[in-house]
Amino acid sequence: MPTPYGSRGGMAFSADELRVLRRALAIALHPESVPRHPGPERDEEVRECLRLAEAVDEAAREGGRLRAFLLADLARYRAALPGAVTGYAERLQDALAAGYRPGADDLAALRRLCAAPAGREEAGRRRALLARCERLAEQDVRIRLADRGSAHDGALAGRGRLLALPGGRASAAPGAAGPDPKPKPAPGPDPVAPKPDPKAPKGPGTPGRPVPTPGEVFPPRRKPTPPGAVRGPEARPA
Repeated sequence: MPTPYGSRGGMAFSADELRVLRRALAIALHPESVPRHPGPERDEEVRECLRLAEAVDEAAREGGRLRAFLLADLARYRAALPGAVTGYAERLQDALAAGYRPGADDLAALRRLCAAPAGREEAGRRRALLARCERLAEQDVRIRLADRGSAHDGALAGRGRLLALPGGRASAAPGAAGPDPKPKPAPGPDPVAPKPDPKAPKGPGTPGRPVPTPGEVFPPRRKPTPPGAVRGPEARPA
C-alpha cells in the first residue's frame, strides 16, 4: 500500500506498485498495446490496477487524516507561544511540507517571535521561516485574485454575448436582405357600414352637401339708421 506522504510531502509507492502504475500509464498512452483477446495475464493486470486504485484512495484518506492532525497540533503549539517556540517552528515546517499554506495567525505569531529577543542563529531561523510563510501567503493571494478576475471576465463575456434576432431596424433599412413583402390588397367596402338614406335630410355636416362659404356662415351686418333720417315709402304714415 502506498504511504500517504514521503520526505517532500508527496505520495510514496513501493517497487511492485510502481510496476503496476507504469503499466497503467503505458496502457493509457498506448491503448493499442492491449491485446484484443483478453487472457489470464490481462485479467491479472486488471486486478492489480484495481488493487492499486483502492490503495491510492486509502492513502489519500489517510493523508487527509494526517493533515488534519498536523493542523490541530500546530494550532495547539501556536496557542502556547512564546514558550513553545521550538515545537511550533517544527510543526509549522512539517505542515508546510505537507502542503499547508500559512494564515494570518501564523504570520502574526512569526512576526512576534522575530521581534522577541533571541540568539543570532535562532533569530535567523525565525526570519527565514517568516520570509517563507510571507512568500507562500503572497502567492496564494495572487492566485485567488487571478481566479476571481478570470471568473469575472467569463461572467462579463457570457452577459455580453448578443444574439441576432429577425426583424428590428436592420430589417427595415433599405437594401436589407430578406424576402420582398407581399402587396396588400386594396381595401373594399365595409359590409358592416350602413348605406346612406337618400331621403334623409342633409345638414351642413352631411356627406353630399357643399361646404358653406364664409359669407353664408357670417352674413354682413346692416348699418344702423340714424334717427330722423328719411325713410323709404314703406315707412311713411298712410
